Amino acid sequence: MKIDRRTFVIGGVAVAVGGLPWLLRSRRPRPASALKPDPEGTLNVREGFSYRVLERTGQPMNDGYRVPGAPDGMACFPGKPGQLVLMRNHEITRSYGKGAYASGEAPKEAYDPETYGGVTRLIVNAESLERVSSNLVLTGTLKNCCGGPSPWGWLSCEETVDRGHGYVFVCKLDAEGVQPAERVIGYGRFTHEAACVDPVTNAAYLTEDRGDGCFYRFLPHDPKKPFDGTLQALKIVGRSRFDSAIYAREGQKLPVEWVDIDDVDPAEDTIRQQGQERGAAIFRRCEGTFFHDGAAYFAATNGGPKDRGQIYKLTVGRSGPDSLECIAQSHDEDVIECPDNITVTPWGDVVFAEDGPGGNFVRGLTPNGLVYDIAQNVRSKGEIAGVCFSPDGTTLFLNLQWDGLTIAIRGPFSSLGRAAPARSA
Repeated sequence: MKIDRRTFVIGGVAVAVGGLPWLLRSRRPRPASALKPDPEGTLNVREGFSYRVLERTGQPMNDGYRVPGAPDGMACFPGKPGQLVLMRNHEITRSYGKGAYASGEAPKEAYDPETYGGVTRLIVNAESLERVSSNLVLTGTLKNCCGGPSPWGWLSCEETVDRGHGYVFVCKLDAEGVQPAERVIGYGRFTHEAACVDPVTNAAYLTEDRGDGCFYRFLPHDPKKPFDGTLQALKIVGRSRFDSAIYAREGQKLPVEWVDIDDVDPAEDTIRQQGQERGAAIFRRCEGTFFHDGAAYFAATNGGPKDRGQIYKLTVGRSGPDSLECIAQSHDEDVIECPDNITVTPWGDVVFAEDGPGGNFVRGLTPNGLVYDIAQNVRSKGEIAGVCFSPDGTTLFLNLQWDGLTIAIRGPFSSLGRAAPARSA
């Protein structure tokens, strides 16, 4: 069996994991939090909040396929009146995760008939959250980990550089069936994790899930032609190959410049080396990213003094240089532990899902640095992914990847940053 980031063999048994380094560390008990025990043993949420399971791996979809396994990155879009559209990745590898169909049954639209990763589209009633329909949109891709919303639909990212893979794909929100793959070569071929887009310039910001990865932007030559442009890597001004895990300090704003990547579609996994040869900064496993109010927020899952994560804010300089600020990093894994997918609320709190060893939480981070709990996976203690809000901010959607569940949470989210207990990051 091929060993990858999500699969590890212990005593002859394949175990899905979210990152190999923490397997060597002992699990620590979590302190008491504001979450109430779930009688169903699936998801602990706060008093006054409730959750609903929307779909499960293996359920039949409206197009005759079944819901694939390993749900990961996700975004919520407004749909027809009274409906919401969830675009959802499935991080299926060659050895982990159930596909939407059996071997040998790949539709003609499959990008690669030998792989089963892809994207599904789930439509729910905006009020009742009942499922209206679901269908396969993209298939034949590999390790569709995260991605992000864009003006052109859902951007689905492959977290791999297997031959023929390692790209970002655009998925249309109105696709009622499987569509031919729409690949964006200009975004580069590397171990993509997530993407976000500045709606003013149509610049895309891209994360790389490597222990020595970079953070990228794709800058269009013309905002009206968003996929014709230049791929670049972030560099700290005056600091060649700045190691963010060691040298970033919370609250310090660092001026940013960008270095060009010449070969965006290399045969080998060389894009980060191209950037670092020109002084690009190094990040330890950049994962989720989200654009909000003139800034791209992103998580470095294993960054910081304890290798347990950092959260960054890249402010886009409309009339001057961009600047990078570490707004939080883990000094205590009981407060922050391996932040992965992230989103930002309409009122400015960063909400992140954890992918660590200690019983993963969804947490919020206020602009003044307080951290609060929203939910905890108690079903398997496995990875939480796909955190995203409905457009009105009243519903939080997420995926329990190992358990194959897509879930919606409702409650008074806007009050949480002011509610106790909250802890300093």
